Amino acid sequence: MLSAHHLRCSRGDRTLFADLSLSLAPGRWLQVGGLNGAGKTTLLRTLVGLNPPDDGEVRWNGTPIREAGEDFRRACLYLGHHAAVKDELTPFENLRQACAIDGVALDDAQAGDALRRIGLRGRGHLPTRVLSAGQKRRVLLARLLVRPATLWVLDEPFAALDTDAVELMGELIGAHLAQGGLAILTSHQPAPLPAGETVSLAA
Repeated sequence: MLSAHHLRCSRGDRTLFADLSLSLAPGRWLQVGGLNGAGKTTLLRTLVGLNPPDDGEVRWNGTPIREAGEDFRRACLYLGHHAAVKDELTPFENLRQACAIDGVALDDAQAGDALRRIGLRGRGHLPTRVLSAGQKRRVLLARLLVRPATLWVLDEPFAALDTDAVELMGELIGAHLAQGGLAILTSHQPAPLPAGETVSLAA
């Protein structure tokens, strides 16, 4: 279980949110809403330990994430809004490099299968710079297929995706939840998922 207790985060002199608490159990998902600049990305980065809160704490299975350490890092996969892929590398190389950083061994067959499933058949060995914005996004999202993690934290996972890719992402997240996983996401469009929890941040 992931829980947050009385979080307060600010940007400069402006408080983005305060006294924010939430909890998420296995098989459930949370959608974070709000206008641009409301602090959605800040909240996600706080929940995964990348942005320490001004007040409050985040816990994983009852333990503060700063104490849970490697156990929490292994259990969590965070994908940011901007496609964290390198243009000079191929999708194969981007995917294998990301997994290596996470300490996950990935062979060519596994990488190829993940790229095919995510809709990049025949593009695995092209320079990533020649791909469209949606295809670059798919390169990033392919990590969901090869990086074991209980908690998925996804910032705008449907951004730049076409209708088929949005449907595929909904299926992947739904399957993850059905297996007892947890998911937290931001999205400016309706998520193709069963009803989940919601939290809305004021701008």
